Amino acid sequence: MSRPDSESRVRVQRRDGVGHLTLDRPRAINALDLGMVEALIAALDVWREDPDVALVLLDGAGDRGLCAGGDVLGLYDQIVAGRPEDTALFFRAEYALNAMIAEYPKPVVVLADGITMGGGIGLAGHAAVRIVTERSRLAMPETRIGFTPDVGGTWLLGRAPGRVGEYLGLTGATMDAADAIYAGFADHLVPAEHLPELHHALQTRADPQTATELTLLFDATPGPSRLESDRPWIDDAFAAETVAEIITRLRSRPEQRAAEAADELETLSPTALTVTLAAVRRARTLPDLRAALAQEYGLVMWFAQTQPDLPEGIRAQLVDKDRSPSWHPASLAELDPRLVDDAFAFEPGIPLWG
Repeated sequence: MSRPDSESRVRVQRRDGVGHLTLDRPRAINALDLGMVEALIAALDVWREDPDVALVLLDGAGDRGLCAGGDVLGLYDQIVAGRPEDTALFFRAEYALNAMIAEYPKPVVVLADGITMGGGIGLAGHAAVRIVTERSRLAMPETRIGFTPDVGGTWLLGRAPGRVGEYLGLTGATMDAADAIYAGFADHLVPAEHLPELHHALQTRADPQTATELTLLFDATPGPSRLESDRPWIDDAFAAETVAEIITRLRSRPEQRAAEAADELETLSPTALTVTLAAVRRARTLPDLRAALAQEYGLVMWFAQTQPDLPEGIRAQLVDKDRSPSWHPASLAELDPRLVDDAFAFEPGIPLWG
């Protein structure tokens, strides 16, 4: 059974016990808009009680990646037009989808082949079986647009080894397959050439039968993780209490990549960095993914409704593409000492789970 959905750009198929969802917006690396999120939710709702669907497979059309993230340009338009209710509508739907994937009663298998960033992590990072390939590039790059990791990203970052979560969240660094598995963002490496065979095996499910066991038939051993080898300087620097002290510690390290991380941090929004550092650390104390999503929802609405750095970051990266954002305030020293308290105390006008 196949049902095209040109408006939402999601292909929905059910065959041989597999519910197959394909993000079908390849020219935008399958960036999520509200219609796509709603189509995914609708299909999962139907298949939840469908006895003919034993598992769900999620992938992306094209050869560039699963999903480059949310529709950031759409977010920019909503902010500059002063439509916070539209912003809240998108995030509420997206976070409901993230929670649904994590809590789904049937195995959800996600192929994070190629670029999987931001909103793509919200789809892949919470699934039961998370597959990467040698082409995978995963990241939570929100600070680069004056924003903060969301879609349950802080939940994953907060549970990464050592201080890897702070490093990935603040710098927006990209992970390859080995890094993603090491950091807890993925489970298995399957060479891209074997993905069609894996799909066939999931449909036939002869022996073995579970999605994880079938994936292991094609599983390859990843190479060494650069994140793991970089743990000495990452753990030392990113254990610091403040962003300013993190940069100071990075500057004192002999490793070249530590200096590069310091250079990167000094170009990013002081507001975004400071709030993100607190968000990752607070996520470590939260009881579950839903609590992390609720924390993130308050923060993203705070950014969207009160902070000039978010539209400025999107403008610089994606609208004018001059790569020269003007952050306000421009330095860590200029930040209001109440910034973090104000950000976490913000209450959106529309609740997340209402």
